[in-house]
Amino acid sequence: MKLATLKNGSRDGALILVSRDLRQCLLVADIAPTLQAALDDWDAVAPKLEQAYAALNAGTAAGAQPFAASLCHSPLPRAYQWADGSAYINHVELVRKARNAEVPASFYTDPLMYQGGSDSFIGPRDPIFALSEEWGIDLEAEVAVITGDVAMGASVDEAAKAIRLVMLVNDVSLRNLIPGELAKGFGFFQSKAASAFSPVAVTPDELESHWVDSKLHLPLLVDLNDKPFGKPNAGEDMTFNFAQLVAHAAKTRELGAGSIVGSGTVSNKQGNLFGSSIENGGVGYCCLAEVRMYETIEHGAPKTGFLRFGDTVRIEMRDAAGASIFGSIEQTVALYAGATRA
Repeated sequence: MKLATLKNGSRDGALILVSRDLRQCLLVADIAPTLQAALDDWDAVAPKLEQAYAALNAGTAAGAQPFAASLCHSPLPRAYQWADGSAYINHVELVRKARNAEVPASFYTDPLMYQGGSDSFIGPRDPIFALSEEWGIDLEAEVAVITGDVAMGASVDEAAKAIRLVMLVNDVSLRNLIPGELAKGFGFFQSKAASAFSPVAVTPDELESHWVDSKLHLPLLVDLNDKPFGKPNAGEDMTFNFAQLVAHAAKTRELGAGSIVGSGTVSNKQGNLFGSSIENGGVGYCCLAEVRMYETIEHGAPKTGFLRFGDTVRIEMRDAAGASIFGSIEQTVALYAGATRA
């Protein structure tokens, strides 16, 4: 199934089904008013949604309307939990190498993870707001999953079975605020802005052969100011799969239905700075910090700046036939000028 949330003036929006080709949608308030409501009662609700989804794709669903990603919120406009991992160790290795530090051996067996703000996500076409360019605004293109209920101490196999939906995320970072926060020894808070998720979240079965071993084996496409910036394969060089990340998050606590777990910045191993960019035959990057890491390693200092007001970011994933799977995240960096509540 493909699910989305329409903005309707309420905080949690209205749940809709979206056709496989992303052309049609169907309000399903008679089945579940919101995505969180569907997740709370998934075993009872999912079969009804599947039936309506089949009718939508067959062109027989009464009340079907054209789908517009511009009218969508993130699939979960707010969530009980948003935990982001760092599953691509290549990204961590570059960070460490850029400052001449070794990667601790435990990083290869024990995932990194932080708990982010989840009370107020932004829509996939909403601006990336900030009060200052000096904060070092950066995109982070990732894959994320939404879980059902997960028991404390769940095994990796149990965690895999609890994955309900898959989506994309732009986990915005404010890089110049990170060092000061980490120096306090208490992790990210102010340095993590509101995240935006893809318009559509999909059940793993929709991904067919591309969803293997709780990994999504397709390129994650990133454009920066309308130019290709990254296309790393999200299934490659992923040290910890999503089942492992979910199990890690549930080691000492139960996870409630609707918990979101992110992969961290998608990053593939490649050659040097010259060969890693798309224009020079590489797969590019999913964040500006990674370019700056290469520059620091090879030239002693970064040359590429962070995002400026007016810059645009696009994040998308396409299937083998070139069709968009989740719809695209399309955002412009903008100066925050006041409240943005729906």
